Amino acid sequence: MRKITVVGAGNVGATAAQRLAEMELAREVVMIDVAEGIPEGKALDQWESAPVEGFDTRVTGSSSYDAAAGSELFIVTAGVARKPGMSRDDLLKTNAGIVESVSKEIARVAPDSIIIVVSNPLDVMSYVALKASGFPKERVIGMAGVLDTARYRSFIAMELDCSVEDIQALVLGGHGDTMVPLVSYTSVSGIPLTQLISRERIDALIERTRKGGAEIVGYLKTGSAYYAPSSAAVQMAEAIAKDKRRILPCAAYLEGEYGQEGIYLGVPCKLGEGGLLEVLEVELTEAERAELEQSAEAVRSTITKLD
Repeated sequence: MRKITVVGAGNVGATAAQRLAEMELAREVVMIDVAEGIPEGKALDQWESAPVEGFDTRVTGSSSYDAAAGSELFIVTAGVARKPGMSRDDLLKTNAGIVESVSKEIARVAPDSIIIVVSNPLDVMSYVALKASGFPKERVIGMAGVLDTARYRSFIAMELDCSVEDIQALVLGGHGDTMVPLVSYTSVSGIPLTQLISRERIDALIERTRKGGAEIVGYLKTGSAYYAPSSAAVQMAEAIAKDKRRILPCAAYLEGEYGQEGIYLGVPCKLGEGGLLEVLEVELTEAERAELEQSAEAVRSTITKLD
């Protein structure tokens, strides 16, 4: 790609920009932020690391969206971060206004671009970005399941004292307390997880996954997670930039898939050139399907509050 823009130069955005540059996914990475001087300063600092890290992607920063003109891909991280005791829903009104404004600016300067939404509450902010930008659903995708699945896999690796690379898993549903880790699709080098860990321990790992973001907020006190979220967003960006056609759990706008209509929900997606290429419908157990429906209702309820 020629240009990728990250909106929001906070911890998630700046870390994502650095990862994009180091992986050389575009010739230029732009950071946009309303805080004067912050995107310019962080971008310059990152560019000065290029001779050491060995990348040639030029990193720039600006408070004007005109600098993002012609970008093929946007990663939207703008918004207020969670603080201790604050739920993702508490962020709803504030971040909805921010994401709406950002999405309109993206549509103005880069009408053919693809948007990856990271701002919380994720599923609803993806919905806001879709409506505000006027883009087709294939070009507005939410980052949720990649992060949730990474947390799930990391906890399983800790439990089994094995490599994270050997763990295959899928976490679907809304990005929050109602997410649905699919135990029936979780394995370690092809061995079903249920043969390696007791159901009681699996349930504990699922609960920790659901509270993964809040656990980190509790430690940090004044901020939220950013290393893992930025990695997850950049993995999606790589799949699109390189047309890898990877199957990743992402928040996609559903039009009948999994029995859901008119909402964003975490489902298995094929990502490649053009954004969302396909939503894959997999067979679920009766319990998993019930949990996914419950998760969808939670997302739908939040959208209703927004409306």
